[in-house]
Amino acid sequence: MPGVIAIVVVFQGCVPNWFITETDKIPHLVTSELNSPATFNPVMSLDPHAMLGLIYEGLITENGETGELEPGIAESWRISDDQQQIIFNLRSDVRWSDGEPLTADDVVFSFNKIYFNENIPNGEQDVFRIGQAGKFPQVRKISPNQVKFISPEPFAPLLRYAGKVKLLPKQALEDTVNTTDEKGLPEFLLAWGTDTPPEQLITNGPYRLLRFQPEERIILERNPYYWRKDDQGNPQPYIERIVISIVGSTDNALIQFRSGGLDMINLPSSFFSLMKREEEKGNFTIYNGGPAPATHLLTFNLNQATREGKPLVDPIKSRWFNTLEFRQAIAHAIDRSTMINNIFQGLGTPHDSPIYKQSPYYLSPEEGLPTYNYDLDRARQLLKQGGFRYNSQGQLEDADGNPVRFTLLTSSDNQIRVKIGVQIKRDLANIGITVDLQQLEFNTFITKVLKTLDWDAQIMHFVGGGVEPDNGRRIWFIDGSLHTFNQNVFYGDPLKGRVIPDWEQKISDLYIQGSQELNEQKRREIYAQAQILAQEYLPFIYLVNPLSFSAIRNDVKNVRFSGLSWRLWNVYELKLERSS
Repeated sequence: MPGVIAIVVVFQGCVPNWFITETDKIPHLVTSELNSPATFNPVMSLDPHAMLGLIYEGLITENGETGELEPGIAESWRISDDQQQIIFNLRSDVRWSDGEPLTADDVVFSFNKIYFNENIPNGEQDVFRIGQAGKFPQVRKISPNQVKFISPEPFAPLLRYAGKVKLLPKQALEDTVNTTDEKGLPEFLLAWGTDTPPEQLITNGPYRLLRFQPEERIILERNPYYWRKDDQGNPQPYIERIVISIVGSTDNALIQFRSGGLDMINLPSSFFSLMKREEEKGNFTIYNGGPAPATHLLTFNLNQATREGKPLVDPIKSRWFNTLEFRQAIAHAIDRSTMINNIFQGLGTPHDSPIYKQSPYYLSPEEGLPTYNYDLDRARQLLKQGGFRYNSQGQLEDADGNPVRFTLLTSSDNQIRVKIGVQIKRDLANIGITVDLQQLEFNTFITKVLKTLDWDAQIMHFVGGGVEPDNGRRIWFIDGSLHTFNQNVFYGDPLKGRVIPDWEQKISDLYIQGSQELNEQKRREIYAQAQILAQEYLPFIYLVNPLSFSAIRNDVKNVRFSGLSWRLWNVYELKLERSS
């Protein structure tokens, strides 16, 4: 334990005087994130950073316990009989963090000029491309406090999607959209970077930015213009400040929490037994949110394209990865039961589908979902069927005698994924495959996976999406922003020679059909087909669906933690009752 004590001392010793003198005098809650945000611009962010969820809001909110949609900036809405039009009625007293009114002009600007702007590629465009033609809905101003969304055809999740998109202020950002650089690109692409002075960041959430120290902490202050009030008319949120400590890893988060430096943490199941013993002494409660809408998975880079004349993936490895029997063999060779017991302390279940078990659209194995049990003999048989062979030392080779060896990426900030990588490396050695595990800093990892696209295999962690299956469209659409196993590019030099197999196109088409179908039974049948294809062809090898836990100090009141959402989904009603 001496090493742990030393680390705690370092953390306590690096708190600056201004943080103690300014923040400790004001009621504040301290939470954590593994990394600093890459940008303050929610449209350009590739990472759903907690800070962005606290300073921006959409038209309506989602109850974190039930998943039901509730009024927000829009106090009510009306849906047409044909399900293709929605009229949102905005609250008359909603303001931005600088005190300026938030009106229908801001809503129309946010959607038409930013999110639907083809010169501003962003993940929301995946969500709103409707039907095979991929048309965006029309967004029109009816009055200063009314906007209408018009879909070109029936679109089942229109209300949920239109309501959740973070709104942006027209008066602050219009010039950045209309002004272009020497390449003809909107200046908005670089607007509101992390060097933006806090007073220039105009937001509409319960908090606004007060101070940012890269790789150390973010301090948010209560937005005095936030619209919410409790039943007695008191303004919400109640907590004056939120401090987000940048901890770098889940291990560091645990150390800071145990030393009293954090009020709450997401608790990986690997730490559950240790922390359960400390609940009373540490004055905290471990909340069990049930199965998380999250899964850990392994994926190979199936992209056969070139960029600037150079293949993204070594052609030899690309042939392996694009051999179906190879991927199926890998799935059979991974011991998920051992993974659950050793890494997740038994607090999780095997996962085999792109749709979470909490969703009514989930297809179970009993209903026909293909699964891959741990079976080394079957794995070796599949490899031989795929044209591979074993040499005299038991090393797997392809038909040309190339030893099968590849690099497996993961991010160094999350020790769960690192441990998963270590086990996969060990498991695949049992079938003669050599794996080189490489840990990258999170933002470097994201850049490699989603921008440069030069990687072999990776361990990912998809989080969120809830019970609505169409939330997976970013992953399954051919040009989706998270179509990582065969990713297209949105910036820089285009790809050449990108190959789209029939099964991949079919899954994409099924997700489009599912979004168009308003009959629930028919929707279930469509998403069942998509799940079967995904498991037959295995672009993702799903591993574990963990239980969700959060450790939260007992002086944080009104906690309603749920695996369907995140621990601060109801931050507006949280209270602090510190002992003096």
